[in-house]
Parts: sequence; C-alpha cells; structure tokens
Amino acid sequence: QVQVVESGGGLVQPGGSLRLSCAASGSIFSICTVAWHRQAPGKQRELVASITLRSNTNYADSVKGRFAASRDNAKNTAHLQMNSLKPEDTAVYYCKICSAWGQGTQVTVSS
Repeated sequence: QVQVVESGGGLVQPGGSLRLSCAASGSIFSICTVAWHRQAPGKQRELVASITLRSNTNYADSVKGRFAASRDNAKNTAHLQMNSLKPEDTAVYYCKICSAWGQGTQVTVSS
C-alpha cells in the first residue's frame, strides 16, 4: 500500500516563507508526477503546482513567481517552497503522487 505523507505546514506571517515536504513509500514516486493541491475553507480543492519526472513544472497563476516545486527521486521526496506568502494562501495543502493522496498539512498565513 502506497503512503504519501506531507509535512512542513504551520503559521507564518504575510510575506513569510514555508517549505512543504512530501514523502512516499513504494516505487510510485519514480514513475509519477507529483502534484500539490490546496483547499481553503468553503472552497474547492485546487491544483497549485506540479512537477514531472524530469522536473518540468507548472504553477497556478496565483502562485507563479512565489512557489517553487522540486523533487529528489533518489530520496522519494518532493518539496514545495512557498515564498511571499499571502493570507489567501491559507489552506490545507495536499501532495498527490499518481492517484495517491497524502493527509494534508495546514498552512495559515496571518499576522
């Protein structure tokens, strides 16, 4: 059974930074795109960023220039570096590898 685990969320002031991590068990990491999604209260889950096996990345317009996705295939881990955070970035952030979802990690941006 594949397990996906996110970490790194927390409370940060506007303009601050956080780095999320995503770790996966099993072999799927080496064959799958890693996608980061988020869901704010009362809103639908949305795709924030994705990174392919070859580290080609795509970002939602709302985070372009502020977020950066990366991956280390040798360590079965991926990261989402989030800079210049805004209150509207507040959400639960999820990592998805192929069809496997993590449990989510809360990011709160507030002064």
